[in-house]
Amino acid sequence: MALALESVERVVAMVKVTPLPSAPDVVLGAIDVAGEPVPVYDVRRRLLLEEAEYGTDAVLLLARTDRRAVAVAADAIGDVRTIDAAAVTSGRTFGPGLEHLSGVAALEDGLLLIQDLDAFLTADEEHQLALAEAEAAHV
Repeated sequence: MALALESVERVVAMVKVTPLPSAPDVVLGAIDVAGEPVPVYDVRRRLLLEEAEYGTDAVLLLARTDRRAVAVAADAIGDVRTIDAAAVTSGRTFGPGLEHLSGVAALEDGLLLIQDLDAFLTADEEHQLALAEAEAAHV
């Protein structure tokens, strides 16, 4: 999994994530970042991978989309890589349900799935998250 470097603000250690019961399944919950509630996205769930607990070595990538600040849960952070644009295939060419991928790059050690955080949630999920956040604000 990869993100475009320009969307990442910083990496922080995993903290307790407060569940948002009405949020979409791909949202673990929310965290507080300088007084602002920030939803935590789970790429494992988006890719329909086996769920696992994020352990003590896990991290959160704090990033910004066009609409909001977000955090992305990750087991670890790898190297920052420069990838030739010609080596990246549009994620949308892989079929329906992968609109959250801005691209896929073939590397020597496997495929690199580049997430598009602006497209990570569907329109329905965006609406569901907004309702969940509003509900949590009134608790």
